[in-house]
Amino acid sequence: MAIIVLSKKEAKKLIGNISDEKLDYMLNMLGLGVEKITEDSIDIEVTPNRPDMLSQSGIFRALESYLGKKKARQYKLQKPEKDFEVRIDKSVRDIRPYTACAIVKNLKLDDEKIKEIIDIQESIHSTLGRNRKKMAIGIYPLEKISLPIRYEARKPQDIRFIPLDAAEEMNALQILQRHPTGREYAHLLQGKDRYPVFVDSKGQILSMPPIINSNSTGKVTEQTKEVFIECSGFDLNALKKALNILVTMLADMGCKIYQMRLDYGIKEKEITPNLAPEKIKISLDNANKLLGLELKEAEMKKLLQKMGYE
Repeated sequence: MAIIVLSKKEAKKLIGNISDEKLDYMLNMLGLGVEKITEDSIDIEVTPNRPDMLSQSGIFRALESYLGKKKARQYKLQKPEKDFEVRIDKSVRDIRPYTACAIVKNLKLDDEKIKEIIDIQESIHSTLGRNRKKMAIGIYPLEKISLPIRYEARKPQDIRFIPLDAAEEMNALQILQRHPTGREYAHLLQGKDRYPVFVDSKGQILSMPPIINSNSTGKVTEQTKEVFIECSGFDLNALKKALNILVTMLADMGCKIYQMRLDYGIKEKEITPNLAPEKIKISLDNANKLLGLELKEAEMKKLLQKMGYE
């Protein structure tokens, strides 16, 4: 479970000036557990089956559908520009084989938005990512890196950079032994003779996933206007979903989302993100049997739309 803290002021701007009891009821009807409501904030427990609500933006998007204020949102994706590409080397195949990536432009960041981005990153790490074992996310200011990007594996002694919030350059083993984040997640690379790295076209190491970003190229600030985002791990479909959650949150902030080409050394290149809606089939009879109801087709349609489905 993940706890998301909502701004009560922003929630009431969307919902209206309703009582705390009505607010609690409405959030519960969305399948969210309300931990507590204070004068300024609402603590929400998000269940693992709704990772799209791991941010304030995601919860507000769901509330809009529930209130009938908007249909399911449509997001516009920009096609990959020149060099918007990540080349995945075969050396990562047995270590951490997949990545899903995007470029985001038109960022207008302040402390609050940076905190929201960090919060959703860590929420995804702890839930979908199984504490970074299954997946990890890196976000990098685009102005500090050169495209295209390479994703490859190197021997620990051949990996040298200044890790985030450190003052000195270290090799990979030193990072795992000395840096607090390195020590916390060192077990994820235990037994590997090579470690994965993202490297830009000038040879700068951007990060060593799933451990830590470079202090030089992996720190987002209020001055950052464009970013490169990568999700790396073992399940490409899960990585794509995590990336979609991130980029739609940023799109809700007014950003432009650009796709990237992923070159796995095969003829067809993967393109991410992909926000095309998924289609599923539901049996009205089975739904009624499971729920103990007698819904008609028109009623089911109306209820599904309240939950954000078309």
